[in-house]
Amino acid sequence: MISIVVPAHNAQATLARALDCLLDQEIADWEAIIVDDASTDRTPTIIAAYVERDARFRTLGSCAYSAAGARNSGISTARGQWLMFLDADDWVDASFLAKMLAALKTAPDAVAAYCGSRRVMPDGEFTPSSISPEVAVQPFETFARQCPIRTHAVLVDRETIVKLGGFDASLRTCEDWDLWQRLARLGKNWVMVDEPLAFYQISPNALSRNSTQMVADAEIVIARGFSPDPRVKHPASAHANGAIEANGGTASEALAWFALWNAASDCGRGSRPIHPQSLRALPVARKWMREIAKVALDGLMEGSLSVPAQLAAKWDRFGRALTELTIELGKLCGDPGRGRRIQYHLEQMLLDGDDLAAPRRLGRTLGIRVDARNPTSTELPEGIDQIYAYLMLDGRIEARAQFGVLGEVTRRHWIELILNLVPPQQLAPQKGAGADAFAAEALSSTAESRSDRDSHFGKLARLTAEAQELVRSSAEPAEPLAAPRRKPAADDHDNDRTSFWNRHFANEDPWNYGSPYEQEKYQRQLEILPAGRIERALELACAEGHFTRQLAPRVGHLTATDISAVAIGRARARCSDQPNVEFGVLDFSADALPGEMDLIFCSEVLYYLDDLAELRRIAKKFAEALAPGGSFISAHAFVLRDNPERTGFDWNTFGAQAISETLAAAEGLVLEQSIETELYRIDRFRRLSPGDVATEPVIEHAPIRAPVGIGVARNVVWGGARALRRDVARSERRQRIPVLMYHSVADDGPAALARFRCTPAAFASQMAWLRANGFHAINSEQLERFIADRQPFVGRPVLITFDDGFQNFADHAWPILRANDLTAEVFLVTDFVGESALWDAASGPPTPLMDAGTVRRLAGEGAFFGSHLATHRAIDGLSTSDLAGELLRSRMFIERWTGRPTTAFAAPYSVTDRRLGRLAKECGYRIGFGGRHGPADLDCDPIDLPRIEIRGDRSLDDFVAILEAALK
Repeated sequence: MISIVVPAHNAQATLARALDCLLDQEIADWEAIIVDDASTDRTPTIIAAYVERDARFRTLGSCAYSAAGARNSGISTARGQWLMFLDADDWVDASFLAKMLAALKTAPDAVAAYCGSRRVMPDGEFTPSSISPEVAVQPFETFARQCPIRTHAVLVDRETIVKLGGFDASLRTCEDWDLWQRLARLGKNWVMVDEPLAFYQISPNALSRNSTQMVADAEIVIARGFSPDPRVKHPASAHANGAIEANGGTASEALAWFALWNAASDCGRGSRPIHPQSLRALPVARKWMREIAKVALDGLMEGSLSVPAQLAAKWDRFGRALTELTIELGKLCGDPGRGRRIQYHLEQMLLDGDDLAAPRRLGRTLGIRVDARNPTSTELPEGIDQIYAYLMLDGRIEARAQFGVLGEVTRRHWIELILNLVPPQQLAPQKGAGADAFAAEALSSTAESRSDRDSHFGKLARLTAEAQELVRSSAEPAEPLAAPRRKPAADDHDNDRTSFWNRHFANEDPWNYGSPYEQEKYQRQLEILPAGRIERALELACAEGHFTRQLAPRVGHLTATDISAVAIGRARARCSDQPNVEFGVLDFSADALPGEMDLIFCSEVLYYLDDLAELRRIAKKFAEALAPGGSFISAHAFVLRDNPERTGFDWNTFGAQAISETLAAAEGLVLEQSIETELYRIDRFRRLSPGDVATEPVIEHAPIRAPVGIGVARNVVWGGARALRRDVARSERRQRIPVLMYHSVADDGPAALARFRCTPAAFASQMAWLRANGFHAINSEQLERFIADRQPFVGRPVLITFDDGFQNFADHAWPILRANDLTAEVFLVTDFVGESALWDAASGPPTPLMDAGTVRRLAGEGAFFGSHLATHRAIDGLSTSDLAGELLRSRMFIERWTGRPTTAFAAPYSVTDRRLGRLAKECGYRIGFGGRHGPADLDCDPIDLPRIEIRGDRSLDDFVAILEAALK
């Protein structure tokens, strides 16, 4: 049986409904103990009628003058296994008892069941349902901090309540919270019924509207929750000493949340909120701002006796007090942006529930309806910098627009916006009429709209001019970048080889011949020269004569040739003091070779032949050009196409292995000696004389001691490749792409920022994995083009991004990226360029940021840059004017430093709001990265793209799992 205790004091207006809901229950095994607590109205008469009507009703008299005392009287005479406490102005659904009992039967060890509830306002309107899943997960830790359930939404074991001593009658409020806290301290289970079965009538005279008393009593209950409670004789060991701060926050924080709710309730009544110092312990992190707004909204509903749909219309009653509260919240943590952030959230919540039947002017937001076919200009009231509009067609809401504004929204401005949100065919009252003229008006009037000084675009133009002047007056010079020099890849073929090579040598020293790597290779080629006197030598593809100059002293006469007359001219000048060198233009594939040579050198050029068939033909020419016993020396790099399982260059051609095998197969040539390194091999072949017998070649393995420069390293895949870029480009098309988000690459830094910091070794492993698995890097503009064209991504693209612009990007990340033939896009905080990341100062010493000179240098080397705004403040705490100013000046400074258009931004802290996208476009951006997580796909909005955070506290296996998931 279930015993239901109903305390009643002067409840003549509501008691019958409360008792009727019991008669409507689907199960009959209950008793109701109605406790008349010194009523002076018709309450006793109503009770008597129900007692006479149904024997399950019993009555008691009480002079407790409190709900707690009256309930305790009822508990003392209750006979059921389960208890329910129903106040005289509340009620429950007809299925309440049946569903709660059914839930308890599924959990025999549960001490209580609870359900969701809804408030009922004096006008009969219902608030949305609320329920707290946390109670079922960790009951005590929840009740130590808050009371998220209604008194009559619980069915509880009677014997346990009796042992706990019932309600604390010394508390005028929060007595139910106190009892549930003691019950939860026992460590027994609570079971949740996820339905709103309990209804709570809000009364203008309820004690819950006495915020001073509520906070005073809550402070007592919370303090008990964080301490041992001697009233609970046998607490669970985990709860004996009270709540654990790590499981949900401190006692002072819990009290601050409760005080916030009461402060907002006070605002709802139009009164000044309670003393703000009680709110000081609220969390200040940005992630909590929306939760603060939600709690304030809930308190506001109770204080104003309104459901969400009614609140915006009542702004004049509580708006001033609420604005003061949000300002005070910002002052408490020294951050005015915090107050704006909360207010923007609150005002959006208020308008989300409103039909805007009339204009709603809130603190910072104007809510209106706009005729989508015939919009009129909208004046901007003082203090408003955001519009929330329903675009109406034929009396219905066709679309919603929420955007930041700086001034009057003209008719032309509305037309532009409407055309972006409403299909043109919907705008024409009759088919074929109206929409074209509508669009033409927008297009023909754009310039005029921007010339109106008081309009939104007029004021945006003034902000643009101010930003331009700031950039012009800065001390940092603007130096346009030289066009980057393109180094042809080994797979760049041309129908006219002579023209190809002359273009190749348009820039002097295209292969950095003087580098330590090339010089070490030259030395090894000289080491493999045959013993004895070399009278006649031929160098094929001598290029600009760097090796020629070193070879000449070792031979009697050297003929140095190249297909490019440009290269030969430079080689002749370089070797002008070498009298034994003769230069000439020669295409060794097409032209005849001089014969009877003692030595032929041919290095780093055979990749450029069309195919192995051409190589076999030319190998025969080489053999024929040698004198009997003469040597042919070839130096070429290993290429992945020959063997993808070993280190090699990622070129679309054959390499050293195929070249060596082909030369060895040529009639008359035998391999005598090889020097193999990880990247290349040098072979010496000999033309057999009549009667010669070939011997086993001598193979020497040598380390590469010289540093491998970026120009070489970027083409190498170390350890072999599991997929080649060109292969996946031919075979794979995909609908989405991983956009990776990094911050810092360093070995050391504040422990609190470890999540945002990859070690250089970890980053190098990740980039090497990308390279070995066929990924290629793109930039945000390329990503935007794919989305705009609705074209599937080719191969395995990845967009690598870095937020903040730390100096360690230049020191560690950029060399690693270049060495793996990858690039990245760095989002800069422009007001702090050349300084340090002061926004992280609370976590430890701020990390240095790149200066403008470094940005300029890296841009010239192929890095890309975008905006992380100007000050690294979260945008939802900025006024619309400040937000536009930051978007504009950050873009212009980056363009000054890089000499390129800046079209992309990333929101600081990944925080966005509904103003950002449109305002960013108006400030010249086309691509934006906000707070969404995951791969980007062809259906994404380019101004609100997702990214995948790569955390520094994760393993390479985690990184691989992320990338493999993005490929699916």
